[in-house]
Amino acid sequence: MDRATRLSKAIYLNSNNPKLAWLLFKRILSSPIAASSSFFKTSLQSLPAIARILITAKMHPEIDHLHQLLLSQHRDFAHPSGFSLVQSLAGSGLFESVISQFQSLRTRFPDDPPAISFYNFLFRCSLKESRVDFVIWLYKDMVVARVKPQTYTFNLLILALCEMGHLENAREVFDKMSEKGCEPNEFSLGILVRGYCRAGLHYRGIELLDELTSSGTLPNRVVYNTVISAVCGEGQTAEAEKLVERMRDAGLSPDIVTFNCRIAALCKSGQILEACRIFRDMQIDEELGLPQPNIVTYNLMLEGFCNEGMLEESKALFDSMKRSATFLSLESYNIWLLGLVRSGQLLEARLILNEMAEKSIKPNLYSYNILIYGLCKYGMFSDARSILGLMRESGLAPDTVTYSTLLHGYCCRGKIVKANYVLREMMQVGCFPNMYTCNILLHSLWKEGRASEAEELLQKMNERNYGLDNVTCNTMINGLCKTGNLDKAIEIVSGMWTHGSASLGNLGNSFIGLFDVGNSGKKCMPDSVTYATIISGLCKVGRIDEAKKKLLEMIGKGLSPDSLIFDTFIHSYCKQGKLSSAFRVLKEMEKKGCNKSLRTYNSLIEGLGSNQIFEIYGLMDEMRESGISPNIYTYNNIIRCLSEGGKVKDATSLLDEMLQKGIYPNVYTFRILIGAFLKACDFGAAQDLFEIALSLCGHKESLYSFMFNELLAGGETFKAKELFEAALDRSLALKNFLYKDLIERLCKDEKLDDASFILHKMMDKQYRFDHASFMPVIDGLGKRGNKHAADEFAEKMMEMASETDPSQHENKIIRRRSNNYDEGDWHKIVHRNDGSGIAQKALKRVLKGWGQGSITTLQPQKFSTHDYWDGDA
Repeated sequence: MDRATRLSKAIYLNSNNPKLAWLLFKRILSSPIAASSSFFKTSLQSLPAIARILITAKMHPEIDHLHQLLLSQHRDFAHPSGFSLVQSLAGSGLFESVISQFQSLRTRFPDDPPAISFYNFLFRCSLKESRVDFVIWLYKDMVVARVKPQTYTFNLLILALCEMGHLENAREVFDKMSEKGCEPNEFSLGILVRGYCRAGLHYRGIELLDELTSSGTLPNRVVYNTVISAVCGEGQTAEAEKLVERMRDAGLSPDIVTFNCRIAALCKSGQILEACRIFRDMQIDEELGLPQPNIVTYNLMLEGFCNEGMLEESKALFDSMKRSATFLSLESYNIWLLGLVRSGQLLEARLILNEMAEKSIKPNLYSYNILIYGLCKYGMFSDARSILGLMRESGLAPDTVTYSTLLHGYCCRGKIVKANYVLREMMQVGCFPNMYTCNILLHSLWKEGRASEAEELLQKMNERNYGLDNVTCNTMINGLCKTGNLDKAIEIVSGMWTHGSASLGNLGNSFIGLFDVGNSGKKCMPDSVTYATIISGLCKVGRIDEAKKKLLEMIGKGLSPDSLIFDTFIHSYCKQGKLSSAFRVLKEMEKKGCNKSLRTYNSLIEGLGSNQIFEIYGLMDEMRESGISPNIYTYNNIIRCLSEGGKVKDATSLLDEMLQKGIYPNVYTFRILIGAFLKACDFGAAQDLFEIALSLCGHKESLYSFMFNELLAGGETFKAKELFEAALDRSLALKNFLYKDLIERLCKDEKLDDASFILHKMMDKQYRFDHASFMPVIDGLGKRGNKHAADEFAEKMMEMASETDPSQHENKIIRRRSNNYDEGDWHKIVHRNDGSGIAQKALKRVLKGWGQGSITTLQPQKFSTHDYWDGDA
């Protein structure tokens, strides 16, 4: 055995020791006898082995060194060995090295290009790595080198051009293939047609079919299926039917793929009834020669029903699939599981998981993740943990998606500490978080106002070499805007154009110079979300002129503003009462082709106010014509405007309209109406409306305190007293009740017994209320000569005065009553009876005969406009 062969064998034997293998290979090339062509040729037999070893070990500097060593050899050896190394790199996905090494080889050997098969191989690898730009460069290099392309080469080039969106260039290549001696085949046509369809230009694909058909070239079934799928996706079912008939005329019978394409596209576009019609035809119309549905068809229909929330239809179809085991698979069960979870049927979903085990269909990781997602969504973390245990018992290890779902659930509930525990658990079991996981936690930390912890997490992400993306940057910018660091956020956005995510290093403290200003950072550029965040932040603090400058900057950078940005300006102008400016923005919005949204209309309605009711109704009509349904915020604004304009009866009629449309009023809705009737001294109507509010919104403290304070302000002391006692019976918090005023009023009206009863009841309920409430009663009792009772109250008052936190007990009650279930069981999800039917009947009853009354001299309780932003207010 000669020396070269022995060294080559030594390299193979040291595959597990890459550094030693590399040293041995370098010794081969640097051997004194390496100049011998036979020796060198034998040595190069180990080139694929050493390349594989270096690639596996990720020894990138050594790979570059190997390339230079090969280039330094004689051209007879450097040429084949260099291209061999490039081929090994391309097959391993190291594409940056592929590009640089191939280009250096072409520079070294400009007149000796590789064969067309090598170019085709690089074409395929480039497309696999989504480097379509390199495909174009390769083709230009082929033209310069006069390498004759094949039809396969042109097909890859057309595919690359379609991927880049250069459809005109792709069509030009298709048309000129014949001139280059390569006739387009059915794959050429299919690639181009698919490119048109993916770009939403299916009509261009149909035009191409027409041209080829007229020239005698008949497209195949795959091409027709592609166009049919695209046409169905656009909702043009009639056009799809024509294409199916055209297939038949061309002698091509529509197959199961054709029908599945149609059904999939129809389900995706929400045309579930049309998809169902085709599905039924396939089941029963054998005489028409339609293909019978297969398991793919059934799964498509099941998914379509589930996505549309048609649970009864989904269940009926799933039951029929179970009766025929042919049409039931793990995928079917997962689709049904997801449908149940999305509709909140968690108990049924849990039973399905048990059923899968009974039918010997082993749930996979995706099955368990679906159920964990549903449980976390409803805050049932204890049950989610139990499913995690079942997953482990079945031999499946939780993955990043599992842990990210748990983490996201905790974050949504504001349980950051427990979310951190999940993150720590992930790391301990070797399941490292991805960017999505970190971004969830980062967003939650900012949402909770824990800026220092958010910055600490960002530092850890950088230390672990996470390539920060736009979501990360936008999350940090949004957090800075919400915490009042708007100028710092603007500074970071400006820096992103030059340094990418590295501009986050400008956060200060330990972040100065933290991020590399490398290529990874430069990939993260400001986008429309970035500017929408900054513009929104500026508008919220009244810096609209600066926001307009940012809008111009955005347009100058080639970013088009969307409806959200225009809505932000409209909302800000309406809030400031600058309606003319708001409508100018609206016109500009329409010029840019941005559709008006629900938020657009809501802002305009809010801005118009009570003096322009006619214009508000005009906007409502326009909304209906545009197919935009009003929401609770829309109705609250109109009800407020009508009430302020003295049209309370019209406002109440809108309440009836809301209930009929299934839009449930919130606390703010009722506060507007109750306040209007109380202002008009129509206390009976207000009381009836209050009862309706309780049936729809529940016994909320905000309702009781508002009604109590308004009754008290209107001089209805007895009714206020009764309502306050009811609030005490329900252990509601007292911080918004003007109970001191009630006690003073009772004492002033010489109703000391009632006032004393209120105090005793508050003490019996263990409230720590304002000790000054005792004074009117103590004074009244003293004047009556009831010294014993006065002294008892005085002692209690002194005891309460010594308390350091008089609101502590009230807060404790609030927490006890509003506890979210996070240690739930399967029976905690119940269907709430919202009482809407009873409320609607009561509303129609009290609508009759509600008077306007006289205006009270007392001022009603004020409430903030922030209330009606909150649907739970």
